[in-house]
Amino acid sequence: MPSPTRTALTTILLHKPYGVLSQFTPEPNSRWSTLAEILPVPGVYPTGRLDADSEGLLVLTSNGPLQARLSQPRWGHWRTYHVQVEGEIQDAQLALLREGLCIQKRQTLAARVRELVEVPWGPRVPPIRYRAAIPTGWLELSLREGRNRQVRRMTAAVGLPTLRLIRVAIELCDNGPSLTLEGLAPGQWRPVQPQEERRLRRLLRQPSTSIN
Repeated sequence: MPSPTRTALTTILLHKPYGVLSQFTPEPNSRWSTLAEILPVPGVYPTGRLDADSEGLLVLTSNGPLQARLSQPRWGHWRTYHVQVEGEIQDAQLALLREGLCIQKRQTLAARVRELVEVPWGPRVPPIRYRAAIPTGWLELSLREGRNRQVRRMTAAVGLPTLRLIRVAIELCDNGPSLTLEGLAPGQWRPVQPQEERRLRRLLRQPSTSIN
């Protein structure tokens, strides 16, 4: 891993492992660890969050306006997840996820979803629960909002309980490539590349259209 400096490093990409809170301060009596235990970078804060039992891409920055921009759902940055679910995936279930569902008395926005045939992930550590009599499958699901445990609530609502959740990409809404986990094993991080830094700065100068 590179040695960070406060002057050179403002934004980083982290592959958050399972069992880690998206914060640096521990919670009283919590069994989960924190970012402080895997990320020796002072002065950066998450732009959004992943639950402790979820994995994947977390963007952290010392840039306050950028943190606000990427955290607020109203800007509509698509976030893509690979989701292992329990049950046999049906086309009707995919259609419901695409159209949006009523979750906790609120309708979700339309989503992008497809079944994943080739899965790039090895077994989780610790392993997911396993029941030989019940099949499992994988979805690729993209959302423009980030309500509390939304992916898990959506898949459960169509009869596909989530077993494993990995955020793999975040779009910047500038017609360029998404920020992704490419090259990062669980627990690894890297500074954004110069071209990514330039795109993030342009993002702040050119606000997108709010989705709400």
